[in-house]
Amino acid sequence: MRYETNFRSIRDQVSAEEWQARVDLAACYRLVDYYGMTDLTYNHVTARVPGPPHEQRHHILINLYGLTYKEITASNLAKIDLDGEVIWKPDTDYYVNRAGYVIHGAIHRARSDVTCVLHTHTRAGMAVAAMKCGLLPISQTSIRFEGHIGYHDYEGPAIELAERERLVKNLGAHDAMILRNHGLLTCGPSCGEAFNLMYNLELACRTQVDAMAARTELTMPSGEVLAATANLYQPGARRPYGVLEWPAMLRQLKAEATHSAYPPYWV
Repeated sequence: MRYETNFRSIRDQVSAEEWQARVDLAACYRLVDYYGMTDLTYNHVTARVPGPPHEQRHHILINLYGLTYKEITASNLAKIDLDGEVIWKPDTDYYVNRAGYVIHGAIHRARSDVTCVLHTHTRAGMAVAAMKCGLLPISQTSIRFEGHIGYHDYEGPAIELAERERLVKNLGAHDAMILRNHGLLTCGPSCGEAFNLMYNLELACRTQVDAMAARTELTMPSGEVLAATANLYQPGARRPYGVLEWPAMLRQLKAEATHSAYPPYWV
């Protein structure tokens, strides 16, 4: 078995646009790790490869199954098509997980506006996913999702292709979804926007678990305030959240890289 983690750079073997997509996606993996949203080597973040519709926009980048998020780099991301066929991957026995393209491929195929998809199994996310009430609008962070989040009932590990149609239907036009008894999912037109949404969804779930654990009566704003507040966080209302924040996130990662034994994400 070949499970080495030293991967040669492929920067000179791909287009500038694909390389940038790889760098952004690798950074997203590192941020998911940095903010405590990983689950060993499980889960996936995917990004569409830029290009004309008849060419690379039918390809997505995904992590090799078995690497930690700290080990993800621009060069060790695999490239697959929307049916899960491997277009390219490093010369290694690490492989692409079927559940990755069942969930992610379905959304990338159905939503041309989506560039990046994140899926997590966090403690707080799974806790809220198990609650019949779902996500409650009890904080400003959670109110942004009021009326703007989908729910998908659990059907077992996501390996059956037939589930894809229901996943897409339950997500609808939303950019966030709670997978009942499973975890969280967000998507967006860029890695920065999809990550920002996941960060806030995760924070909303942690807040809800903490508040409910206090065993005290919870307050919620009026319906009018909820609707008006949620609208302010939607695309086009003020600014695309995650775009302004992304350079700051990258600066943070680069500062961390100077003290890390792991290879930097941009190689």
